[in-house]
Amino acid sequence: MPLSSLHNPLLKKVRQAAELGRALEDGCLVAEGPHLLGEALRSQWQTHRVLVSSDGMRRFPALLTEVARQGRIEVIEVAERAFQAMAPSEHSQGVMALVEPRKWEWADVHGGAGPVVILDGIQDPGNAGTIVRSAEAFGAAGVVFGEGSVRIANAKLLRASAGSIFRLPFLEGVGAAELIEEARSSATMLYALSAGTDTGLCNLPVNSRFAFIVGSEGLGVRSVLKAAATALAIPTSTVESLNAAVACSIALFEAARQRTGCFQKAI
Repeated sequence: MPLSSLHNPLLKKVRQAAELGRALEDGCLVAEGPHLLGEALRSQWQTHRVLVSSDGMRRFPALLTEVARQGRIEVIEVAERAFQAMAPSEHSQGVMALVEPRKWEWADVHGGAGPVVILDGIQDPGNAGTIVRSAEAFGAAGVVFGEGSVRIANAKLLRASAGSIFRLPFLEGVGAAELIEEARSSATMLYALSAGTDTGLCNLPVNSRFAFIVGSEGLGVRSVLKAAATALAIPTSTVESLNAAVACSIALFEAARQRTGCFQKAI
């Protein structure tokens, strides 16, 4: 029988975690929608439970067959009214997964050939998720969510990342002192994206370790990090500055272009 009570303990915990953008007590995150479930199943994250509405059971048989093939995931059917009351989005598609993130270390974040992306106080989940997606698209080594940035448990961030967060190494809640010390010990050059500086994107150290720091649109990169970094501007015409996610995406594209020569296929 489907779960139908709005007072069911599991449904209440899932709803609260989704609303607050935080993990459940067991560390699992709420990933909503068939696309995120599919991405999670193909990633190194662990999918523990799948909650599916009665309508979702009918709409996504192939996806649920993929879940069943893994043989270790509990599938829980939830009555339509109860599912919609629990779901974080207004028009849910009837599928929700409880997923345990992979644990990453600094060595993982530095493991790729591309730059590291550091989010400094970016609280908008749409911007943060877009940055994660661009980071994967343009070959970044990993992403670091500095103190004051949105957490990956945020449902909007997960959706905006379009599955990239399941594949890209990341760290959360890293303080400025740790960031600066890690950059020093790993010989990573820091570049703070900032309007109003004469240093542009033309000559990035693409054969060395480096990181882009992107700050919130209101405050920019904090002074303590800016003091440890080289300010880097994206030339614009007329407009004073760019959206944080747009600016970071442009910087990542240019870094990839310089590293690889050019992109041979459409992005």
